[in-house]
Amino acid sequence: MRENSTSVENIFASTICVSSTLKNQRVPLITDFPTGHGAPVIADQATRCISLLKPTAISDDIISAAPLIRSTFRFLCPSLPHQTTFFPPLVKSCSTTQPPVFWISAGQISPDITRSRRNLADAMESDYLTLFVEETSLYNHIVLGSLLPEKLWTSLPHFFQTWLRNYIGGVILYLISGFLWCFYIYYLKRNVYVPKDCIPSRKAMLLQIGVAMKAMPWYSLLPAVSEYMIENGWTRCFPRISEVGLMAYLGYLLIYLVMVEFGIYWMHRELHDIKPLYKYLHATHHIYNKQNTLSPFAGLAFHPIDGILQAIPHVIALFLVPAHLTTHIGLLFLEAVWTANIHDCIDGKVWPVMGAAYHTIHHTTYKHNYGHYTIWMDWMFGTLQDPAEDESKKVT
Repeated sequence: MRENSTSVENIFASTICVSSTLKNQRVPLITDFPTGHGAPVIADQATRCISLLKPTAISDDIISAAPLIRSTFRFLCPSLPHQTTFFPPLVKSCSTTQPPVFWISAGQISPDITRSRRNLADAMESDYLTLFVEETSLYNHIVLGSLLPEKLWTSLPHFFQTWLRNYIGGVILYLISGFLWCFYIYYLKRNVYVPKDCIPSRKAMLLQIGVAMKAMPWYSLLPAVSEYMIENGWTRCFPRISEVGLMAYLGYLLIYLVMVEFGIYWMHRELHDIKPLYKYLHATHHIYNKQNTLSPFAGLAFHPIDGILQAIPHVIALFLVPAHLTTHIGLLFLEAVWTANIHDCIDGKVWPVMGAAYHTIHHTTYKHNYGHYTIWMDWMFGTLQDPAEDESKKVT
């Protein structure tokens, strides 16, 4: 037992370094392997942490170090089951006299302790990317597990589970938000927000729902592909806000939104300016060009390629600016609600938001107000038409 413990400590000495980030915390890290209790490995003074590829993942919160400790164990002990849990349910600080304890089974330590640091870094990077997979798998379990029998989806590959989750979630969000929106503005508040002669017919709304439902399977591919790229480390995404800090997260989010706004503006404008794109793609959406044909359901009534092209700036931004995984997914799904908002013909008069009054002008002139969230891009590039000015022209 003593010999095994020493061997493990020698190996650990080559893969851990002194760090002040744990601030002398005494935290027990104990694993329970199915093969036995194993030999204890004592890391002295508890100020060491694993030398890792992404130092920002270590913080005062010891739990954030869990995946890195797990990846090092897996590197040193390749025979361990992938599902082995390396953190106990209860993680708490200990007295200053008790160092951290790592339980690891004797005989599971790899005899090859000369692996390169690069291989260890690769193992840590792989475990870091596992955080993304674990998070998207959680969302899949929440949505699919709540709505479908397990036998219908658990055997599917992860990518198809993600696509199915996006499809079901997108359909539910579109229909519920659209029905509630229409019920409120057309029935509960009848003639308050929209004049009676401007309320779209049920036939028009059902037509819009039909177009959106045909496109929804294709729309759902975009977030599925973006999550696949994130899970494989191709983007600049990070899984936890604590990794970068709140202020950096808010700064990155602002840059992300500006890039998305810029991208959607120009994508939308080119869908009008390039005639074949308009004729074969965007015209499907612009058959709704009057107040009595526009409704919240028109928000996703696009040709599927058109809808994907207008959302793709969300994905391009992932390669240019650090982005939070859950925020990215949330913003993609928020599009269903936002597009419902800008197609309800109600002037919210909230500057500088690109509200429905601005977007209704776009559906009638075809050459103004291409923006998405705000009016700034239209103002910068000379395509802004203010609803107040448009109203005054009608009066004169």
